[in-house]
Amino acid sequence: MFGRDEKVSEVRLTAAQYIILGIFLILAYGLWKLQVMESGYYASAAEKNRIRNVPVLAPRGKILDREGRTIVDNYPSFSALLLRDSTRDLVGDADLIGQGLHLDPNEVRARIRHFAALPQYQPIFLKEDITPDELQFIEAHRNELPELDTIMAHRRLYPRNGFMAHLIGYVGEVSEDMLNQPQFELYNAGDVVGISGVERQYNTLLMGQNGSRQALVDSHGREVGRLGETEAIPGKQLKLTVDIDLQIAAEQALEGKNGAIVAMDPHTGEILAMVSGPSFDPNDFAVHVSRDQWNKLVTDPDKPLLNKAIQAQLAPGSTFKIIMSVAGWQEGIAQTLHVNCTGGAVFYGRRFGCWVKSGHGEVALEKAIYASCDVFFYTLAEKLGIDRIAKYATDLGLGQKTGIDLPNEVAGVMPSEEWKIKNFKQKWFAGETISVGIGQGAVAITPVQLLRAISAISMGGRMVVPHVINPTDMPPGYVEAQHVTEVKNVPIDPNGWTFITDAMTRVLLPGGSAPSAHIPGIDIAGKTGSAQIVSLATRARFKNSADLAQNGWFVGFTPRRNPDIVVCVLFQGGEHGRLAAHLATQVIKAYVDKQRRVPQKMAEKPKSDGTVDIGGLWTDPDTDGGKETLQGGRFVLDLPNRPLAVAIAAPGMHQ
Repeated sequence: MFGRDEKVSEVRLTAAQYIILGIFLILAYGLWKLQVMESGYYASAAEKNRIRNVPVLAPRGKILDREGRTIVDNYPSFSALLLRDSTRDLVGDADLIGQGLHLDPNEVRARIRHFAALPQYQPIFLKEDITPDELQFIEAHRNELPELDTIMAHRRLYPRNGFMAHLIGYVGEVSEDMLNQPQFELYNAGDVVGISGVERQYNTLLMGQNGSRQALVDSHGREVGRLGETEAIPGKQLKLTVDIDLQIAAEQALEGKNGAIVAMDPHTGEILAMVSGPSFDPNDFAVHVSRDQWNKLVTDPDKPLLNKAIQAQLAPGSTFKIIMSVAGWQEGIAQTLHVNCTGGAVFYGRRFGCWVKSGHGEVALEKAIYASCDVFFYTLAEKLGIDRIAKYATDLGLGQKTGIDLPNEVAGVMPSEEWKIKNFKQKWFAGETISVGIGQGAVAITPVQLLRAISAISMGGRMVVPHVINPTDMPPGYVEAQHVTEVKNVPIDPNGWTFITDAMTRVLLPGGSAPSAHIPGIDIAGKTGSAQIVSLATRARFKNSADLAQNGWFVGFTPRRNPDIVVCVLFQGGEHGRLAAHLATQVIKAYVDKQRRVPQKMAEKPKSDGTVDIGGLWTDPDTDGGKETLQGGRFVLDLPNRPLAVAIAAPGMHQ
């Protein structure tokens, strides 16, 4: 019984054989799938584990002034990168990383979580512009922290003390909100882009194209060699129309004050200088602005981040009287209007006072302009009516963007009957027109709008688009700046043009509203303005608080017709336009002085009659007395016979 052999049934044996065969078939299929079907995928994955792409950042293009002098440059800097394709526990290493890079470990963890959705092969920036000791920390901890690396970047180096800050702007890390905007859709989180000013307006030109470096890494993520590098393409340099010498003069004039100064060539629309005060230091943004710094800037009541040249919407005060003068002349009213100013006048049952309480006496248009008589322009406004005033103001560009090639320009307000019904669902009352006649009431414009309007009047109706970049310097096919070459012609009667610009010259002479701003030897025409921000009664109630002081305006140009430069000044809290005029004439004087110092070479091709125009400024030494005499003018030279047929004095010089 015990010696009998027990046999396994054939059914069980066959089943076991089939199971073993099935297992081998499954293993064989899996091996075939790995080695044949998916060999390319795993080979690519293995290659990625072996080769790491590290970005090579492209330097932004330099920003130059009109003469090629550098305004914004770059400086070499190192940034700390976190490589997330490592097998390390990045969150667990946050404490050591934070200690070595002087960062809050919670901030490191938060940054890791913030960029978690990005592909792991894409590194993230932990800290920019690291110090030498932080660089040494990374090098010394290559084994313990292989996920840390460094990258050389070119950081923006801006002029100090906020020089040209609002015009130039600043750069910063692209935000999530910006990534949703069409102009930033091709960028990635962490990219440094232009945030404001020229830096933003021309970001695509300045930014360049990043390259990459292929690094060979081991199984622990440590770099053991380099395979190759795709060079970065630097951004293109940008030449502005701004003249640094005039910019310095404007910055010095506005130093310590609130407001804006803008200077422009009225022939071309080229902005020669632009200042907004108070300013800020864009170098604070070049790396990373702290939360405390940012909060301080955005809560400052003087609004240092606001470019007041293109964003301050304020009543223009009496500078608006020049637009009124053009409207009145074109309608055939102003040239025959006479009033007796006794210090005020009654319109629609309400008394409107003149800024000179004793009055100006008998006033016609010329005196109304240079003495800035309110009663005259109250009367003119009543006769014109709001819609005719609005027509001429709108034709001259008020209440609309100028098209300047800077971001975030505002439109301002030029009221009319239609405007009030549309915005307030109310009828326009005739009494509201009286205040509009002296640039008060609902009128709100920007300095660059006023600059453009008065520039057009000084040029006999030729209105250009202000711009900070010469479109001829742009790459072929770059269309974003082509609109700045547009010219609009506003009809202005030549007799009215002559009369009004002559009257504006008397503003800076005795009897005018700003005689102390006159500069001997320079033919300057202009107009002052003082604009209330609250009613006089309200200001008196607050005991004439300095915070409620009137804004001072001045817009002036030289020479009086077809000028070479137009300057607009907004002096917030400046009380009177004559103080703003002093600031404007400083810039005008700097311009004229430079023109007199630097030879202005110009020559045309010979004309059909054989003559050629030659002109300029030069210094003629006096050999007897040892003094130098400034000479200048334009000459017509007859090439066949060589006599000097015509000699015309240069602008601002005596013949």
